[in-house]
Amino acid sequence: MHIQGSHWSTAVASADANGGRSTPLRVDAQRNLEHVLRAAREVFGELGYGAPMEDVARRARVGVGTVYRRFPSKDVLVRRIAEEETARLTEQARTALGQEDEPWSALSRFLRTSVASGAGRLLPPQVLRVGVDVEAEEQIEARVPQQRQPGVTGGQLHELRLVEQRSAPVAEREDSGAAALLEVVGRLVDRARAAGQLRADVTVADVLLVIATAAPSLPDAVQQAAASSRLLDILLEGLRSRPSE
Repeated sequence: MHIQGSHWSTAVASADANGGRSTPLRVDAQRNLEHVLRAAREVFGELGYGAPMEDVARRARVGVGTVYRRFPSKDVLVRRIAEEETARLTEQARTALGQEDEPWSALSRFLRTSVASGAGRLLPPQVLRVGVDVEAEEQIEARVPQQRQPGVTGGQLHELRLVEQRSAPVAEREDSGAAALLEVVGRLVDRARAAGQLRADVTVADVLLVIATAAPSLPDAVQQAAASSRLLDILLEGLRSRPSE
């Protein structure tokens, strides 16, 4: 049987918590991996990173053992999703920066694209903490992303924090991804502020918080899109500078 090269070139082996080398997967195994990743994005996006692996397996229509064969622990799966969403946001920010000459248009395009993609519901907590003081960190942690987990227990919060107990290679990769996102969003913020179009007190953390809060998870897709668009319009107005009276 002929196997298309693309199935092998993009395949990833069972997740390695230490960021080790990977080997190609068979086509059926690759398909299962894609189902698991898609299901994880949906489940974590709706319920937060505290959702159990059983929910991911159920959404992917595979056994929970299949999920654990690909990802030996929930922490590994959470890191995989968080890294991919951080990279996606970074690319969206770079696109806005490169294709929009007007600073406010670039910033608002990035926000609209990111919110529409739903990436804000999957922002890793450590990205939202970077560059804030302890008091601000506590305020942000109280609002995102756990805001979509009304039933979070102490055990689940502990499980979330286990993500931060990372090996050196994994920590370096995650820190590099977060730094890249913060750098390019910082350029969008600096440009809009320098042009007098953004409030002087708005920070990169504020912009990321907008992304994380402007994409509510609602059961009806049409209602969700409408609510998200309306909320983002209001938040954008709050970010804009006002002429001094």
